Amino acid sequence: MSDRKIIAVVGATGAQGGGLVRAILADPGGGFSVRAITRDVNSEKARALAQLGAEVVAADIDDEASLAAALKGAYGAYFVTFFWAHFSPGKEKAEVRSMAAAAKATGIKHVIWSTLEDTRQWVPLSDERMPTLMGEYKVPHFDAKGESNKVFTGLGVPTTFLFTSFYWDNLVYFGMGPKKDPDGKLAFTLPMGDKKLAGMAAEDIGKCAYGIFKKGSEYIGKSVGIAGEHLTGKQMADALSKALGQAVYYNAVSPETYRSFGFPGADDLGNMFQFYRDFEQVFCAARDLDLSRTLNPELQTFATWLARNGKRIPLE
Repeated sequence: MSDRKIIAVVGATGAQGGGLVRAILADPGGGFSVRAITRDVNSEKARALAQLGAEVVAADIDDEASLAAALKGAYGAYFVTFFWAHFSPGKEKAEVRSMAAAAKATGIKHVIWSTLEDTRQWVPLSDERMPTLMGEYKVPHFDAKGESNKVFTGLGVPTTFLFTSFYWDNLVYFGMGPKKDPDGKLAFTLPMGDKKLAGMAAEDIGKCAYGIFKKGSEYIGKSVGIAGEHLTGKQMADALSKALGQAVYYNAVSPETYRSFGFPGADDLGNMFQFYRDFEQVFCAARDLDLSRTLNPELQTFATWLARNGKRIPLE
């Protein structure tokens, strides 16, 4: 074990981090070991990772000193933030500053930072086609991440900027799966028109990240976009129909309608989908399917993911 490079994984019990932890553990000859960083080492998920062979260490990304202690001796680190736990772009940006500073202080050789576009580069705050949220963002959970990329660069932290995609797992956990309309028919609702959505299995994000670590310094200082497939809402609805064994139709609503749905974050997500729709070519082109498959040969298509997870999607 002593000659293996340690990869420290923030959010190790979450979707992205957990995928990376399991990818490293599944490749004992790969030259890496994994240190799972979590707030609660006694949680069920943390204990499960320990049983699989991960070193599990407690740290709080809001506390730079505790994070630096957890990173000590590691070769690489995977950093991700947790916007949906608090809905605060300011807190998210503070977490990035803490992670970047801890990585710099401990001499981490390769950081992978899970980020997204700062949509204000394409939709300035003055652009009234999309409402401004919280006074300074268009898509808060995108913009805070994209704005924070410069923190790593400014500190000189050797970083790969990993641009992720829409999680298909949101259909299971985030209430985005098909729902029964007033006529009892299953509707899959997105404000995407006929544009394609770059999506992927959350687990595959971690596997792609592992592929980047295995490439050594090749992607340091570079942006890498990943996805499993680029699909229209209708294509997704058709795949859902086949997997679920019952008809699902695509309910293409406007972003304005989606923002009005009223669940926590509906305005943020409505703006997000509007950005996906209005800048489909930019967003999808930045997420290369061939490169994603090179990094992760086990990359799932939507149909593959549905075959494994379709029965877990709650149908309301």
